[in-house]
Amino acid sequence: MAEALAAAGAQVTLVARNESLLTEVVMGIRERGGTAEYVVGDVTDEAAPGEVEHAVSDSFGVCDILINNAGINNRKPIEEMSVDEWHEILEVNLTGPFMMSRVFVPGMKSKNWGRIINMTSIMSHVSLPNRTGYSTTKAGLLGFTKALALELAPHNITVNGISPGPFATEMNRPLIEDPQKNRQFLERLPVGRWGKVEEIGQLAVYLCSESAGFLTGTDLVIDGGWTAQ
Repeated sequence: MAEALAAAGAQVTLVARNESLLTEVVMGIRERGGTAEYVVGDVTDEAAPGEVEHAVSDSFGVCDILINNAGINNRKPIEEMSVDEWHEILEVNLTGPFMMSRVFVPGMKSKNWGRIINMTSIMSHVSLPNRTGYSTTKAGLLGFTKALALELAPHNITVNGISPGPFATEMNRPLIEDPQKNRQFLERLPVGRWGKVEEIGQLAVYLCSESAGFLTGTDLVIDGGWTAQ
């Protein structure tokens, strides 16, 4: 998404805990002629969103686009999940988007324009065994998306979700590298393949464009037909 938005002309700031990965992506964007910075931060740290907002303002001015993309999964039966693990997934997947949105919304209101994308999931709509924590947070994030969209609509700020299905990302590496689980997933996918991250990038570019100004409070499912079955 960062690469696609930068290619479309956006000045982007990436946020993550892993500085080496941030550096790699930012350098790649710059090499292709884009403008990018990064901030090392953890969205579960209450001070981090404000620090990110200050860094973005210092570099580029008021932020127009916020993508809440930080997320973790925990594939365990409920009786094996500790309270600390439950709190961790809630903090990353649900409290993080709340805190980030809270600090960036005032600037968008001041411009009477903005775009917020929350990375929901097909697990906002359907689920699988051993996904209680993940499904709970993603269903909650979809509710957050709808409520915030109504709150911000008078300010010309749209809020939407993107619900990816099975995509070839780091989070899904344990499934992709397990031949049996990989085969099971592909057999359930009508398109017969894992999604490409570039496909999400182009969807994000559309949602952030003027053409998507009438689209708010909804969730775009990009899942190769998984939830249509």
